[in-house]
Amino acid sequence: MHHDDPHGALAPLEAGAALGEATAAMVLIHGRGAAPDDLAPLADMLLAGHDVPVAVRLPQAEGRVWYPQRFIVPPALNQPWLDSARQRVASVLDELVEAGIPEERIVLGGFSQGACLALDVAARRTGRLGAVLAFAGGLIGDVLDPSEYSADLSGMPAFLGSSDPDPHIPTGRVEESAAIFETLGAQVDVRLYPGLGHTIGRDQIEVARHLVNGVLEASS
Repeated sequence: MHHDDPHGALAPLEAGAALGEATAAMVLIHGRGAAPDDLAPLADMLLAGHDVPVAVRLPQAEGRVWYPQRFIVPPALNQPWLDSARQRVASVLDELVEAGIPEERIVLGGFSQGACLALDVAARRTGRLGAVLAFAGGLIGDVLDPSEYSADLSGMPAFLGSSDPDPHIPTGRVEESAAIFETLGAQVDVRLYPGLGHTIGRDQIEVARHLVNGVLEASS
């Protein structure tokens, strides 16, 4: 493990279709304390009923934590883990693109810490992904500066679904993040679920499946 790149050595788990055959991809980022294969069942649920060959990638964090502090602290307090995590996810996406999968055929999602990371990476990328799914997450930082996000997300579906309240994810941050994604051109669906708790509920999965369907059914 390099001190300046703690996550760099860990390759993502691979599932789904082989890269040579896949015409779309899904990258799901686990939460704090979880193992990457914890989200394998979620990938299966989101892809159920499709015969489109989809490569699935489940990035894994060193020590099962992407960054040590909460996501709403000043970002410097989460370095170098935060930049390492961003780079790890970006490199997984880049590998898929280099293998011939169009950026707009890649779904990026995550739960909790992974949801925060998925939103953060999507808002900073130059290309527009197929869709972003944030299960219990928001953009990272103590304050959000819209000028930090340069992505042109015109027409990209983004789903932000969180409990209201959520012990880890302030509702205001979910709404603020959704507003920034709208400013970047994304088609945002933000849903707050009273008393759901810090988990992924059935409605969240249904909404996300609908977005995934849209990506997979668009002509490849």
